[in-house]
Amino acid sequence: MGSTSREIHRVVVTGLGAVTPIGNTTAEYWEGLRTGRNGIGRVTQFDPTELIVQIAGEVKGWDPDVYLDRKISRRTGRFAQFAHAAGVQALADSGLEVTDETRDDIGVVMATSGDTFNMGPEWEVFLERGSRAVDPFIITRMGQHMGAARLARQIGVRGPNTTINTACASGTDALGHALNLIRLGHARALLAGGAEAMVTPLALSSMGRMGALSKNNDDPTHASRPFDANRDGFILGEGAGVLMLESEESALARGARIYCELAGVGWSFDATDDTAPDPQGQAMAMLRAMKDAGVGVSEVDYINAHGTSTQYNDRTETQAIKLAFGEAAKRVRISSTKSMTGHLAAGAGGIEAVASVLALHHRTIPPTINYEVPDPECDLDVTPNTPQAAEIDVVLSNSFGLGGQNASAIFRRYQP
Repeated sequence: MGSTSREIHRVVVTGLGAVTPIGNTTAEYWEGLRTGRNGIGRVTQFDPTELIVQIAGEVKGWDPDVYLDRKISRRTGRFAQFAHAAGVQALADSGLEVTDETRDDIGVVMATSGDTFNMGPEWEVFLERGSRAVDPFIITRMGQHMGAARLARQIGVRGPNTTINTACASGTDALGHALNLIRLGHARALLAGGAEAMVTPLALSSMGRMGALSKNNDDPTHASRPFDANRDGFILGEGAGVLMLESEESALARGARIYCELAGVGWSFDATDDTAPDPQGQAMAMLRAMKDAGVGVSEVDYINAHGTSTQYNDRTETQAIKLAFGEAAKRVRISSTKSMTGHLAAGAGGIEAVASVLALHHRTIPPTINYEVPDPECDLDVTPNTPQAAEIDVVLSNSFGLGGQNASAIFRRYQP
């Protein structure tokens, strides 16, 4: 039985977009990362007084009408508004034009939880007023698929359109899915990343009761403190980060500015516990990403850590990096940008991929802010409090999901 060979395409990053708690454009986001801006505060979208967790990383001054016609924005969930805005930014940044000739070969891969934690009000309408009173557009406004669908529909692209949810690994998982679609020739370009808008009473209450969230309501500025000995939980954040991923041939043919290469992605599953992370599973994802990219541990210059600010996660990730890197773990630079933005759950890998690409592009490692008391069990170089100039050619970005899903991505300075 015969076999056919398939050309494998290299994948490069040609555009970036970001809507985050520390800036609503890529430039604002980078300035916030570079200066160690805090994006955590008391929740403003609703009155959180009666909640056990009252703080979050909210997007500030958000106006969806900047990106969407008002009629459409009202029928678009907040998470999908963020996805669309970051995607439009990335498309514009890339310079790739959507035309009748290109539209069928451009697609979207988006990670999100959708409006899972915001169905309560709609359910109350059903209970109080009955079947004939419910919103007929719940699915098209709140369904997970609408992050990718709204963006693609508005810009008019007809390539692959996929939604990913693997808990907190989702954003990086989406990048990996997009990477392989382009590698195998299923699209010339994909807008890929993650979006989330889970700052709701239900999410803050459930995760707060689980013990995952910080309850430092009186001092939100210092509540997110990854790798610090006094960390007490993560801060829920919102926003979106999207990358324009493009085949090398497409980017070179149109003379595009290339930020870097997305060189590899690795996945694993802990298969141990519903909530507690496992260092061996996390190390496996990192090693698989490096193998996929063809880089060794000595070549990785910077790790954008998952670094959630929980006791378990930061300790486990430190152990995992030591397992994966061996002696090189003491050399590699690390930071957690969640110290500034909070944790975007399914969207985390999106904004952290943007941070990773910008760190490489600007040769600057963003800091882990609020690092005051060293933890002997988190004894790696976490770039405390101030940014560091550095020669960066290879970046590893980690996303580890609650429940054991793990994904890591390798970004490498582009060499033709």
